Amino acid sequence: MSNETATARSNTRVNQTGNIRYLTVTGMLSAIAFVLMYFEFSVPFMPNFIALDISELPALIGSFAMGPACGVIVCLIKNLLHMTVSRTAFVGELSNFILGAVFVFTAGTIYKFKKTKKGALIGSFAGAIVMALVSIVSNYFIVYPFYYNFMPKEAILAAYQAIVPGMKSILQCLICFNVPFTFLKGMISVVITLLIYKHISPLLKGNKN
Repeated sequence: MSNETATARSNTRVNQTGNIRYLTVTGMLSAIAFVLMYFEFSVPFMPNFIALDISELPALIGSFAMGPACGVIVCLIKNLLHMTVSRTAFVGELSNFILGAVFVFTAGTIYKFKKTKKGALIGSFAGAIVMALVSIVSNYFIVYPFYYNFMPKEAILAAYQAIVPGMKSILQCLICFNVPFTFLKGMISVVITLLIYKHISPLLKGNKN
């Protein structure tokens, strides 16, 4: 009985330590993701009201290291924090959360069942594709209707037409511009993650080796 009690107590301590580490890593990655939201820049092939950032990077790392739920939580927390300083009436944060969550959840879920570099690459690539496709729905039904309150639909279309004159509708613009842009955004985070993950994974997981 004493051995069973000792084993139970040991397991409890291990679980408590794991929970504390999970919360600590999730909080740390969320804070980093929030800060990265401020480091955004315009890209030459997109209208100037669309900016690129890599704030999904910490969420992707968390999804690989701690599981897909961690990545989704990081996406949620960073956007909740950003709501306190945002001027988009939470619309931008909602869209950012949806896209980031489907990205890291898809990548993390695939990696969970195939924990190899190839599995990480396949999962990340699939996640970036899903995020790019979901961006059509998110932008068309959530983000751009909000933009129309401040910028006429025709003006937004004109911003795309200034780059490619043949654009005839917002939906066409989203497919031709935003989908590849969102995919590129995801793949930038993927490349950085694959370069650094092996080095920081032991630290995040609490492994000594």
